[in-house]
Amino acid sequence: MRQINFFTAVFVALAWLCPALAGSAEGPQKIRIGFPSLAFSYMPFYVAQEKGLLKKFGLEAEYIQMRTGIQPQAVINGNINFFPSVSTGIAAAASGLPLVTVLNFYNGTPWVLVTNKSINKPQDLVGKNLAVSGIRTSPHWFLQAALKKWEIQEKQVSLISTGGTSSSFAALTSNQVVGAVLTPPFDDKAVSLGYQKFMFIGDLAPIPYVGLVTSQAEVKSSRDRIQKTIAALLEAVAWLRANRAESAKMIAAKFKVTPAEAERTHETMVGMFTRDGRLDPQVARGYLDLLRQERPVPSDLGPEKLLDFSLLPAG
Repeated sequence: MRQINFFTAVFVALAWLCPALAGSAEGPQKIRIGFPSLAFSYMPFYVAQEKGLLKKFGLEAEYIQMRTGIQPQAVINGNINFFPSVSTGIAAAASGLPLVTVLNFYNGTPWVLVTNKSINKPQDLVGKNLAVSGIRTSPHWFLQAALKKWEIQEKQVSLISTGGTSSSFAALTSNQVVGAVLTPPFDDKAVSLGYQKFMFIGDLAPIPYVGLVTSQAEVKSSRDRIQKTIAALLEAVAWLRANRAESAKMIAAKFKVTPAEAERTHETMVGMFTRDGRLDPQVARGYLDLLRQERPVPSDLGPEKLLDFSLLPAG
């Protein structure tokens, strides 16, 4: 309840103290956001669009489907303004792209390895096809950590890069792979179709999840537009917290799952929301250390160069 009150207080303050965030007579500002596929973690974005919250703050948003791997360069090139994968943003910034995370939605991640029932122990995965959204994406990192824990080399399995969680689910249920790294509601939906949650792997590595990533140039030139986008998304988070029944109906319709599956997905999502939209610097440091295991990352590169939460509401 304290969290709901926090977000409510933030938006009351925005309404009274920041009238500049509201739409102007000049017409809406346009933004473009890239998404790899349908995913429950993007619910704040869906709510912000479908409940008119972006419009409320004077924005007209275009949601563009594109693979996670090309999103960083698309932001730099000006093809899109934002993308949601914080881990992808930090990894790209560590490689030298001028990107920054301005909002973080979640504490923790919900990734689960779901398999068919022929898999009884980790060694049964050797020589099999496994689906991940993409190479060097969060599901790939978590699967790597699981394989390491099981003392299985990555080359002993075949990874199929699907482009998104919904596509990984489709690959599993069409028997193209024996296992897929999924999030709700796809994990529960797979179970209802006869598959099994083989192992929860979302706590095996310090990897950030979903938020809002943009370019340093955007932060310098379009702070007002970023601030409006953040305000709309935080109001969407508050709406999701406060409207359980309607949120579950939206999840059920969007992901074509049962009401019970939608309720569980909503519960998982709300339980993971951050209190204030910030990412714990320790998580960013841990992720950078993970990246250093496979590529050169400057020793002096720290969270302060990758995260900019100065545009979040005070409080």
